[in-house]
Amino acid sequence: MFDRATGEVMHPEVGPLVEVERLYVSPSRLAARLCSAERAPLVVVDAGLGAGSNAIAAWRTARESSGRTRQLELISIDRTVEALEVALEPEHAAAFGFDEAAASAARALLAEQRHGSPHAHWRLQLGDLETELARLAAESVDVVFWDPYSPRAEPELWSLRAFHALRRICRAGATVHTYSGATATRTALLLAGFAVGYGPSAGEKQKRSTVAAVHHTDLTQPLDRSWLDALRPSPGSLPIDAPSDALTRLKQHAQFQ
Repeated sequence: MFDRATGEVMHPEVGPLVEVERLYVSPSRLAARLCSAERAPLVVVDAGLGAGSNAIAAWRTARESSGRTRQLELISIDRTVEALEVALEPEHAAAFGFDEAAASAARALLAEQRHGSPHAHWRLQLGDLETELARLAAESVDVVFWDPYSPRAEPELWSLRAFHALRRICRAGATVHTYSGATATRTALLLAGFAVGYGPSAGEKQKRSTVAAVHHTDLTQPLDRSWLDALRPSPGSLPIDAPSDALTRLKQHAQFQ
């Protein structure tokens, strides 16, 4: 799906169904976490609703998890629902993962800004991403799908300030999953207080994605000291609002000690 305002394509190359499974659902261990010994809802923030593919994949995972012990609480945030409305049109719905049940849930979300079922409670927060994150309680979120437009199109959503806002709502055990493999994204997450590691790539020609966590022990492949030693100060290696002592802070990060 092409967005005329930003000039960007959603889910390029591999398409939405492959991308969401490889970058979000599988790395976040969503099915296993829904079937854990915990009884409290699993809270997932879908930061960048877009055409709805990430959210509906999480919704479907909860619906299809036969050993599910937890309800999914899904919070989608975006400034607009225009992309979702296009994805729900009959000629596009299947390509974006909307079967009859999923499409019905999404239409209810559009109409009421919420949809409830035995396996999931899904709500929509329309507005600026940072503002909407501030409405969420501190340390209340388990999984984040961070999927706004790219740092080129929306640099403020990849800033240290934005990731500080994100870190506030993440509780112990939380993980953050994003398609961006940019060095500036990883340094911003580190500076915001996350541990950061490599995620999978969506396709053979794409960079590896990024996974962040509250604790480095929740990362499969954390960035190591060699990554830090190779880091050089440049406009592309740090977020737009990096402090003057950013490199010193990175070298002192607990992940690299």
